[in-house]
Amino acid sequence: QVQLVESGGGLVQAGGSLRLSCAASGRTFSLYAMGWFRQAPGKEREFVAGISRSGGSTYYADSVKGRFTISRVNAMEKVYLQMNSLKPEDTALYHCAAVFRVAPARAMNEYDYWGQGTQVTVSS
Repeated sequence: QVQLVESGGGLVQAGGSLRLSCAASGRTFSLYAMGWFRQAPGKEREFVAGISRSGGSTYYADSVKGRFTISRVNAMEKVYLQMNSLKPEDTALYHCAAVFRVAPARAMNEYDYWGQGTQVTVSS
């Protein structure tokens, strides 16, 4: 089992920044690729960003490319999502997820473990 706990969400004005954190425990963190997903009310959960086991490769949804940055520190068993130039359409519940493979997946059904999420609200 891998336990994932997100933090760092909140209310921010459009154009602002937030940094989300996801703390992992339970299994060897460095064996898991990690992803961030988000779900807005009335919409399906969607892929935001992913990072490989080593942190050497990153992947982004087109909607956040150039504004969001995913990173990880394996020694601390944490993954981060730096979100800049936030827009109202970024408002959602953000989840981190772990998959037992080298590279992350974009499909949510590929992931083995999920956190409960942290709410991000961007006001216009």
